[in-house]
Amino acid sequence: MANASAKRTAQQNAESIKNLRLGLLVSGALSILLRLLFRRRTLSPTQFSFWIYLFSLGPSVFLARYLERIGSPRRDPTTGTLISAGEDLSRPGIIEWCFDVIYVTWACQIGSGAFGQWVWWLYLIIPLYAIFKLWSSVISPMFFGRSAASAAPEAEAEAKEPTSKRQEKLRKRSERGDPRVRMQTR
Repeated sequence: MANASAKRTAQQNAESIKNLRLGLLVSGALSILLRLLFRRRTLSPTQFSFWIYLFSLGPSVFLARYLERIGSPRRDPTTGTLISAGEDLSRPGIIEWCFDVIYVTWACQIGSGAFGQWVWWLYLIIPLYAIFKLWSSVISPMFFGRSAASAAPEAEAEAKEPTSKRQEKLRKRSERGDPRVRMQTR
């Protein structure tokens, strides 16, 4: 089946979109319910936390709609056959970051309804992570030639060179101090 992979991606995307819609509704309803129960005065438009809540809905709804749009499978209207599975929503990278922003937004909305306005400080995780990625991927390599993140995997790769069984046996003998093994210098 050549189309099995596309069908599986389409089904996974449909499940992700369904969960995204459900999460958007549950987080919004739970946040408002918690505000009604514990923090009724934060629902007043004169409160700063009310406006933070409204402005946080923007990125959450925008990114959810974006992920729905790119992940929705397209089907032929007459036959119902799969034309395109859409982008794979389980891919790492930008799509994963979109989900992360949505999840942090939901956590801040629910947390601020339950615990108070201070939870919005957790929303700073998003720009701090963006600055970190910008520094480690663009700025540091541009100014210093190479990033610390790229040096670590190279050193680790040197330590884990593929060895044959004979080389492994010789290494173990040399660690025990076997006189039959001569130490080689590089």
